[in-house]
Formats: sequence, structure tokens, C-alpha cells
Amino acid sequence: QFVPKNIQDVKAYVPGKTIAEVVEAYKPERISKLASNENRLGCSILVDKAVQKALRNIQDYPDPIARTLKTAVSEFYGVDDQCIMFGAGSESLLSGLFRSFCSGNENIVTADATFVGAFIQAKIRNVAIKHVPLTEEYRFDVKGISKAIDESTKMVYIANPNNPTGTYINKDEFEWLMQQVPENVLVVMDEAYFEYTNEVEDYPDVLSYDHDNVIVLRTFSKGYGLAGLRIGYAFAHPDLITYMMKTRMTFEPDALAQAAALAALEDQEFLDRSRKMVQEGKSDLAGFFENQGVIYAPSAANFIMIDLKDAKKAATITQKCLEQGVILRHIAGFGMPTCIRVTIGKKEEMNHFKESFISAFR
Repeated sequence: QFVPKNIQDVKAYVPGKTIAEVVEAYKPERISKLASNENRLGCSILVDKAVQKALRNIQDYPDPIARTLKTAVSEFYGVDDQCIMFGAGSESLLSGLFRSFCSGNENIVTADATFVGAFIQAKIRNVAIKHVPLTEEYRFDVKGISKAIDESTKMVYIANPNNPTGTYINKDEFEWLMQQVPENVLVVMDEAYFEYTNEVEDYPDVLSYDHDNVIVLRTFSKGYGLAGLRIGYAFAHPDLITYMMKTRMTFEPDALAQAAALAALEDQEFLDRSRKMVQEGKSDLAGFFENQGVIYAPSAANFIMIDLKDAKKAATITQKCLEQGVILRHIAGFGMPTCIRVTIGKKEEMNHFKESFISAFR
């Protein structure tokens, strides 16, 4: 009797298995955690030093607007600091977008298979979701999204690159879509995997456009390896930032996260090494899947999604690999029950995956 129906109907996010869970359940000889798209290289050594220093002042509340970090991000990207805000991960910022701009009589338009956090936040706010099917190439259908927009649409949500497929909308598609979207509709570009798009020639540089209705979300969780500290940031028109600041939790992100992010941003050499590992790993894994006759989606992120065209087979292989210590993500919860997502890790982790996959695939 206390819980509104829209909250009762929310399907809670189910995270990937932790290493501790797998060890307790199966006691495998080794573990390769390839389910949650974390940076398997870890993080910059500068982060450890920065966090240790920040611990000395842990008794104090953090800077509520992250001034030092904001200045650094502003200078790094060449964006006015009034257009930047931070949160406890980009998902926290996504939640703030729904609190700030959406009400129950409106809808959002997005793909039917994308980051489930967007679906959850919409449900919490009792906002309708208009799901547009992905294309046959597992890509956002920008024409379908344009057609789905109506007078009640408040937001278009695009994960670029998309999670869980790794595909992306290109520069031409973004420009075309922005010509179709009314100025009173927000376009949220969730770029959690932005750091891995540096070699994608036609990836849209959204920050270079002048659209007052575009909000860009990014995170330090993926490329910079700070998933455990929860810190993300948003770029938007200053007026939008003002309203988003009103609805956020006062002291987020915390002091350790702010210090870690500042140190991580300073170490671009670590990011380059992370990108190199992912690029080489994706190339090798793509060749492996081709040799196995497995369908996969070309990825601009730090993972590859495969489609086994059989939901039971996908679930079985995920489980068999798990029992051998390889943690994968069967993405039925994303609306793709025949698919598995594989994070790109270190060579020894990818070799472990290939061995386990061959054994389970037979």
C-alpha cells in the first residue's frame, strides 16, 4: 500500500557477478572478470597517490561543485566551466536528468536494447518509454527515432557507443537527427565509452556543435578505470546545468572520487595504454569469433557483443564459462536474450576466455 505502481513495476538492475561470488560458488583455479566493461589494466598509479593524500582530509565534506576538477576538465576539453557538472557516475547524472526535466505525462524515445539504467530511471519518474528497434546491424535507428518523437516527447536518449552492442551513430546520422528533433526536446548523448572512440573517424564530436538541447554524459569508470569510485560528468547549456544542480545530491561525488579523477585525467599515458590493449584485444577477438563462425557486432567500445541466435545456448555458454572462472554478461536483461557481451581484458584473460568458450561452445 505504500509503494506506487510505477515503482512496483520497475525491473531492478541486475549487475554482473563479482569475483567473490564466483570464487565462493565454483572455486575455479583462476578468474577472468569480463562482464562489466571495467578497465582490466586497473587505473593510473597517480590515482593511488592522490587518494592516499585525500584520505587525510576525509573528515571534511567534499567540494560540492568540484571546483578544481571542473577547471581541469574545462581546460582539457576547451569547454566553459559553467557547462560542466559532476555526479556519482554518469548513471547518477542520468537519474538527475529525469528528476530535473521529466514528468509523468511525457515520454522518452530510445532504442529497445540499450543501457537499462535509462529504462529504470524513466519508470521511477513514471515516464513512458517509446522503444525503437535496433537495425539488423545492431545499431540505433535514427530515422525510427525521429518518427517516434511526438508532442509528448521530452527526451531522446542515445548511448554512443551503445551498451550492450558497442555500435555507434556516426557524424552524418547525428547531424541528420539534430535537424529532425524539435528544439524543445532534449537529446541525451551517453558517451560512457567515449575514450575508446579515438580511432573512429566518423564518430561525432558532439561538443563541437552548438545545440542548446543536447546533454553529453561521460564517466571516469571505463577508460580511466575508476568504476569503484563512481564519478561521471555532464556537459550542457548553463541553464540546464543550473536546474540539474538543484536536483542532485549535495555532496557528490565524494572527495576521494574527485581526487582520483583529477589524477587520472593527468595521466594520459595510462589511457593510451588502455586504448592499445582494447584495440589489439578487439582485433584478436574478432578474428577468433570469425574462425568459430560466431556472429559479432563491430564495436567502438571496450567490449564485443556476440549473437548466438539461440537464447538457451547463450545462457548455457555463459554459465559454463562462469564455472571455469570466466565471468561474461548474458544480456537478456537488455532485451537481447541470444547475445553475450565480452569485455576486452589483458592477454591472459582473453586467452582464458577463448579456452573456456571453445570448451563450452562444443
